[in-house]
Amino acid sequence: MSGAVEFTRDGDVATVTLSHAGKLNAISVAMWRALAEGFARLSADTSLRCVVVRGADGNFAAGADIAEFPEERGDAAALRRYHADVIAPALAAVCGCLHPTVAWIEGVCVGGGLEIACHCDLRIAADDSRFGVPINRLGFPMAPGELGGLLALAGRAVTLEILLEGRVFDAAEARDKGLLTRVVPREWLADEVAAAVTRIVAGAPLAARINKETIRRLSASPEPLSAAEQDAHFRYGGSADHAEGVAAFLDRRPPRFTGQ
Repeated sequence: MSGAVEFTRDGDVATVTLSHAGKLNAISVAMWRALAEGFARLSADTSLRCVVVRGADGNFAAGADIAEFPEERGDAAALRRYHADVIAPALAAVCGCLHPTVAWIEGVCVGGGLEIACHCDLRIAADDSRFGVPINRLGFPMAPGELGGLLALAGRAVTLEILLEGRVFDAAEARDKGLLTRVVPREWLADEVAAAVTRIVAGAPLAARINKETIRRLSASPEPLSAAEQDAHFRYGGSADHAEGVAAFLDRRPPRFTGQ
């Protein structure tokens, strides 16, 4: 099983559920592609007023499915395709959704899961949920097409802290870092999300869409990286540390990095 993204609808609200049983909803290539295609369909449906994104079975998502890495990111060219042609379009589709989006966060929300949540408009989390981007232990950086959401919410200093330390932290700290809209006791989470969705749906949908479009236009947006800058970023693809990080994770042992 490579996991699935489930799309359901109740009236003018769509729910997108990340589901990968036994893997804390780790996001496979098939799931990333389903997100991109599914959000394109949702954006084209002007009868919708809100989209809720959540994970199945008590967790949001535990990042990308690392078990796929040897095949999907086996060399520098494949690694670049994976990040630029698989993950980046999915996050762009979430970010560019025509309708207001609400991330319903419980349990684990790390790595790619946190990237998805950061590209939603609102993020409402249970007080016992956990956050972080521990990819430094895998020997690679966050790709350019994935950094935007985190950087927009947390800023330069906090983004560097999150990536350089690779630490997993609680919901209260995530809220303090600017990553979350609200934190509530776990038993209140469903009601809090429902209340937020009700308020969104009660508002004028055209106004909501214009607000999203105008705020996006007024937000600082850096120039895309040049081809040379992209090459420089993905040069780690052939490094010994990258290979060691992935191998150590799959072998369930501490990595031994050498800086090579």
